[in-house]
Amino acid sequence: MNAHKIDYKIIGDDIQLVEIELDSGETVIAEAGSMMYMESSIVYDTKLGDGSQANQGVFNKLLSAGSRVITGESLFVTHFTNNGYSKQHVAFSAPYPGKIVPMNLQALGGTLIVQKDGFLCAAFGTKIALHFNRRLGSGLVGGEGFILQRLEGHGLAFIHAGGTVIERKLQNEELKVDTGCIVGFTPGIDFNVKAAGNLRSMVFGGEGIFLATLSGTGTVWLQSMPIRKLVQALSPYGKNTRKEGRSLLEGFLE
Repeated sequence: MNAHKIDYKIIGDDIQLVEIELDSGETVIAEAGSMMYMESSIVYDTKLGDGSQANQGVFNKLLSAGSRVITGESLFVTHFTNNGYSKQHVAFSAPYPGKIVPMNLQALGGTLIVQKDGFLCAAFGTKIALHFNRRLGSGLVGGEGFILQRLEGHGLAFIHAGGTVIERKLQNEELKVDTGCIVGFTPGIDFNVKAAGNLRSMVFGGEGIFLATLSGTGTVWLQSMPIRKLVQALSPYGKNTRKEGRSLLEGFLE
């Protein structure tokens, strides 16, 4: 199914939103609860499927919805359609501080693999499917990366990532990354999780016990502040607690 051709504008810096411009009859699909505002002629409908298959049966819809539950996302996908005669706008906001990255699936070969919480919205016609890492141990020992989402189509998709996002192109290379810092990668990249090093490094290195290994030829996108690190930083029992307490004590003694 050909994806709808949509125009967009990304607004903001640290906590961004993407404003989608829809012509009459055009539709954008999005995660449930991500809509920020919409103009008067936009109507929305919450559905089990992404709508990429015109004659998708009930069983396939339930299968697709069930796979989204496995990834930790909502059971439903919301479809926003312009029912008017002029251009209309609908906007979607990022769930936490970071960047919204537009991905042209056609330019990427039609497929993009993203972390389970990375998808924000996409042009109607984009297929959202479950992607299992073929190495079972990657999910069992690494804790992240076993269950991913696969986006397929020929239109625009929008991915959300925490902090700053960088793009790396690999040419038959290998890159070791914190497991939570992976946003997505193209199908030519092989993903695995391996032990970070020797026992001393794993216990006292502060980088975690496992690292993700990305190898092959393709493009990868990385985020500097995954939601896990953000929660830890803001936690009252996080690493920043002692820093704050020390600064307060130093101020008191001065």
